[in-house]
Amino acid sequence: MAKRQRVGRRSASQAWLITGPLILLAVIWATAIGLGDEQRLGAWIDAVLILGVFVAAEVAVFHFVVRRQGYTITINEIPLTLALFFLPTFMVVLVFTVGAIITQLRRRSSPVKASFNIAKTAAATSLAGLVLLAFPPMEGVGPGTWGILFAAVSTSTLVTLAAVAGVHTLVQGPQAGIEVLRTAGIGLITAAINVVIGLTIVIVLSVTPWGVLLLFALAAVLVLVYRSYAQFLRQHRMLSDLYDLTRAISEAPRGGSLADALLGRVRAMMQAEYATLWLPAQGRHPEVLLSARVDDSGLLDIAPTPVEVRARVREDGGQTVALGARLGGDEALRQALREARVKDVIVTPLRSGRAVVGTLEVVNRMGDLGHFTEGDVRILETIAAHTGVAVENSRLVDRLRYDAYHDGLTTLANRRRITEALEESVAVRAPGEVVAVLLFDIDRLRDVNESLGHAAGDKLLAEVASRLRRHAPAAALVGRVGGDEFVVNLRAESGEAATELAIQLREQIRDPMVFGALTLDVDMAIGVAVHPDHGSDPATLLQRADVAATSAKSMPGGVQLFSAGLESRSVRRLELAGDLRRALDNDELEVYFQPKVLLTDRRLVGVECLARWEHPAHGAVAPEDFVAVAEHTGQLGRLTEAVLKEGLRRCRDWADADRPLSVAVNLSPRTLIDPGFPARVEALLGEYGVAPEQVTFEIKEDSVVGPTDRPMPTLRRLRDLGVRLSVDDFGTGYSSLSYLRRLPVHEVKIDRTFVQGMATDPGDLAIVRAVVALSLQFGLTVVAEGVESELTLELLKEMGCEVGQGFLFSRPLPYERLEAWFGARTESEPTPLGEVRRLRAVT
Repeated sequence: MAKRQRVGRRSASQAWLITGPLILLAVIWATAIGLGDEQRLGAWIDAVLILGVFVAAEVAVFHFVVRRQGYTITINEIPLTLALFFLPTFMVVLVFTVGAIITQLRRRSSPVKASFNIAKTAAATSLAGLVLLAFPPMEGVGPGTWGILFAAVSTSTLVTLAAVAGVHTLVQGPQAGIEVLRTAGIGLITAAINVVIGLTIVIVLSVTPWGVLLLFALAAVLVLVYRSYAQFLRQHRMLSDLYDLTRAISEAPRGGSLADALLGRVRAMMQAEYATLWLPAQGRHPEVLLSARVDDSGLLDIAPTPVEVRARVREDGGQTVALGARLGGDEALRQALREARVKDVIVTPLRSGRAVVGTLEVVNRMGDLGHFTEGDVRILETIAAHTGVAVENSRLVDRLRYDAYHDGLTTLANRRRITEALEESVAVRAPGEVVAVLLFDIDRLRDVNESLGHAAGDKLLAEVASRLRRHAPAAALVGRVGGDEFVVNLRAESGEAATELAIQLREQIRDPMVFGALTLDVDMAIGVAVHPDHGSDPATLLQRADVAATSAKSMPGGVQLFSAGLESRSVRRLELAGDLRRALDNDELEVYFQPKVLLTDRRLVGVECLARWEHPAHGAVAPEDFVAVAEHTGQLGRLTEAVLKEGLRRCRDWADADRPLSVAVNLSPRTLIDPGFPARVEALLGEYGVAPEQVTFEIKEDSVVGPTDRPMPTLRRLRDLGVRLSVDDFGTGYSSLSYLRRLPVHEVKIDRTFVQGMATDPGDLAIVRAVVALSLQFGLTVVAEGVESELTLELLKEMGCEVGQGFLFSRPLPYERLEAWFGARTESEPTPLGEVRRLRAVT
């Protein structure tokens, strides 16, 4: 925090502009008095007595409160009145000048301040003496004497007032001098009352010297009464100040506001030069060191307390350390105070329970003769108790506020904070820029949690958060808005620029993550939405970024910029949920069949069963759409069972017609973790009378090849039933052939993207060749899907691939058209196991 100094404060050395003339005037006027006063010296005993009264009067300061207004009263005019009456005029100047020197030495004032006060006293007393000499000699103690003494003392008072106003104007500015004159009325009235008291004492002593006994008795009574009043006033004021301080602390419980409300009041209550609040760094909270200093309107980031004293408080388990003339204390610490030029100090701990969370400190009791006492220690400890509670409450409120806007696991901004930031960004978007939302959907987090435990999943999320925070632009806000969803909010030049950034971030985050002996590969889909193109409010932008992320899961690059077509597709899927349920209830879904051909002799060996849905309003619905709807609405089991039943029924029909064909049915990842699915398969096989080896279940590669083993029990039970298992779309997921060694499968189905490109792309050709060779080594059947040309067919045959499927042979066909295709494109060939069909020709 920057230091805040007073505006317009000048050097105290400028006081010499007033002190110098006062010294000169004092010398001139005192010389004039010496020349004009025939009895320059005398009455030495009276002079010593009045000197003692003057020094006592300088020390005595009385405080009174009238109608909640405080007044400070001095009695300097009383000894001056006595001196002017009883002593020679030159002796008066000498006595008061010596008294001023004694007083300043006793107070240990600075040279500038001491010089000014001595010069002021000497000049004021000298001028009062000249006024006294200007009048006729005083005779008796009648009204004439009263007027002469009143005029002389009033002159001294006015000179003192003018000197004080002048020095304040020079050092602190004109406003300070005006303020001195504005508040001088009470002082002048007090001076007049003091003169009256002084004249009364003169009259009493003139009548009889024994009157001094009565005056001493009266003074003693008045002192006792004032001490009782002062103690009551001090207690009342302290309670009032404590109440005001407590209320101010409770109304300003946060950070800098707490220091603003606290330190100025503490400094005034304790009459200290400095009041300091120190809070060490703790967690997210930085160190706080703020001080209020007398005559400074703001707070400073400095503190005169020696660090050894503050350290002692913490070392002693939170005990208050008080050092000073009236407090004693450890000598080593007092030496540190002397080296720091600190008169006295009280450092008391701030506690949260038993822990010390900081200190509250006061340094240097105001006044040259003032010192902290044990009573001040107790008062500061009381204040510190309230302050400690306020600090604890402040940090609790801050923690609650932080928790309300941040994710507990990753410490990133949560959905609420992201939403508010988006609102602010949209409101202040500059021309020529967009507000981009990048939504990261982490893939297979559920598999990690299920196979390795939630601790590993949490580590993965924390590492993703760390990488996002590290690689995202400095001005971006990174947040976590769901279990496996992260958001980066930033400004960009365009939607395309935001998409390019998303691609870069994806590559940087996808690096393998090492947790001890475990290495995890993390993939993700990223959806991008920008304002104003895709929405004007946070909810819409987040929703559309989510839609784009869902679409990105099926994109090769894993990044998708939102478009209206994506949302219409998403909305359409929601609409399809109820229609799909009715379609399953009414058997409105059709099953298409795509032939599978043995490549060596082009013999038909089976068909793949594929679900198709002709919606009455939307027309043909893409399989990926209604399969996704079925998966998210809990209807996937019914859909799979409907396809399997139709496949088994046709398989039975073909067997009964003495032309057996196997059937293949796709299984989703969710079906593979259903422990009841193998039992239902067994029941259906028995119901339709189909041999298990005539049924093949095709499973996506990423469903069985990954960090989790959850599908394994289901796969083993299906294998034990005798059905065949095939890895579908092999090569698009982990692409690790070593996984084939531990999978209970019979067949590998090479993805169409490699098969279609192998005739022109050497890379695809190499991949297909490697998959075929290793699969044959493992004793697995190899099926190539996407066979669309004779060249591709010949290459596959050369490699040893056994079965092919693709448009070269036939598209997926409904049952009636498949039967027609059988008659038109195949010819029967009897075998011992029954009739088989061989393709006549391929065009």
